[in-house]
Amino acid sequence: MDDLTELFELRDAALKAKATNRLNYYKPYLYQFEFHNGGHDHPQRLLMAANRVGKTFCGAAEMAYHLTGLYPEWWEGRRFNHPVKAWAGGVSNDKTRDVCQAELLGDPGNPLAMGTGAIPLECIGESTRKPGVPNARASALIKHISGGWSKLVFKSYEMGHEAWMGESVHVIWLDEEPPQAIVSQAMTRTVDTGGLTYMTFTPENGVTQVVGQFINDPKPGQALYQATWDDAPHLTKNVQEQILGALPPHERDMRSRGLPMMGSGLVFPINLEEIMIDAIAIPDYWGRIAAIDFGWDHPTAVVWAAHDRDTDIVYIYDCYRAKNVLPAVVAQAIKARGDWIKVIWPHDGLRGDGRGGITTADQFRKMGVKMHYQKFCNPPAPDEEEGKTNNSVEPGIQHMLERMVTGRLKIVRTLNDWFEEARMYHRKEGSIVPMADDLMSATRYAVQSLRFATTNIEPQREQYAESDFDLYTGGRYGGWQS
Repeated sequence: MDDLTELFELRDAALKAKATNRLNYYKPYLYQFEFHNGGHDHPQRLLMAANRVGKTFCGAAEMAYHLTGLYPEWWEGRRFNHPVKAWAGGVSNDKTRDVCQAELLGDPGNPLAMGTGAIPLECIGESTRKPGVPNARASALIKHISGGWSKLVFKSYEMGHEAWMGESVHVIWLDEEPPQAIVSQAMTRTVDTGGLTYMTFTPENGVTQVVGQFINDPKPGQALYQATWDDAPHLTKNVQEQILGALPPHERDMRSRGLPMMGSGLVFPINLEEIMIDAIAIPDYWGRIAAIDFGWDHPTAVVWAAHDRDTDIVYIYDCYRAKNVLPAVVAQAIKARGDWIKVIWPHDGLRGDGRGGITTADQFRKMGVKMHYQKFCNPPAPDEEEGKTNNSVEPGIQHMLERMVTGRLKIVRTLNDWFEEARMYHRKEGSIVPMADDLMSATRYAVQSLRFATTNIEPQREQYAESDFDLYTGGRYGGWQS
């Protein structure tokens, strides 16, 4: 053998070794790193991500780590120090073969490709074929570092939820969005083992029951992880622009940002980038107003708005959103942003606390927050008395949308929580879905209450109702009566 031939053989051997041990070369992006390590505290996870960012291989890599026990040094997620029983599933038998099986074992149509998936070739043992599905595997034995064998089983949603019943399993990976019945069965299968259920998909079906739970009502032990094209360094700006140009407008947020596709159901069917601005210095003579949406199990949300009266442009320049926090914590956050700024509040601020009848609004007043003298009401008609109008949602929504379209409502681009809600804010059968809308509600109160905005350089004139007498100080709340 001459030197050149030996060199080529060494090269080929090195390439084969790399191709059949991809797990050893996996360097997760930040979002993948966080998703994997999130399994330590969250046995039920959803990676809801854009197309082509690597979410499927992320799911396959995690499965490979659990099956083999070959956890990397950076791994802080859940570990199994023994062989596991694991399921991987997709929409159909064909899809499970072409995606899950391919990502884990290698190209199903090429016998020489075995071991070119996430599971190292040296760890793959015997496998069984799936009857009636060409090149598909029903199961495979995977060697675990402890010396035993893990068992990997391939399933599909089209088999029905009955096929997902009965057994206790350590790890379940669901690629592409499953029906709720499959999710429920999968989570049940891992209860006895203290195992993991995780999903990886792009939300092509909109805000379904599965998506809605992780977005709006995550239970203890559940966590949502998201990734956009910007989270995948291999997708350059040029590549992103090329792909976007080939997509219908209504699919672009779903494909590029991993956001549920809601089409005409969006409350604000506009390109939200058009209302984004960089942070600006706010002149002293612009009116300021804040608004709060009370919460506990769902977040308490506050927004701060500045109104340029000369141009009639409203700027949402700050926001706050927190769940299960005491009023004192929220009050401190509000005062830290300007204790002179008036805070608009909704009708549930009139509820008592059950300890003597003090209302929620009064609790905040006693803590030094400049709460408005009455609950939120939409602006009165010319022949109506202030405070006698209703607080219905649609007038405020239409006012916000009109301002967005005409360039008279701007949002500071760093307010990620605000834009997260705005992108998910949608209608079902014509009605706004009142979930994960806390900042949207607070913004509506603020935009509909610009008549009460004040500056810090002018007298704080207000009109007060007789019922607004301060029983604690013997005076009236906040400022003086004109």
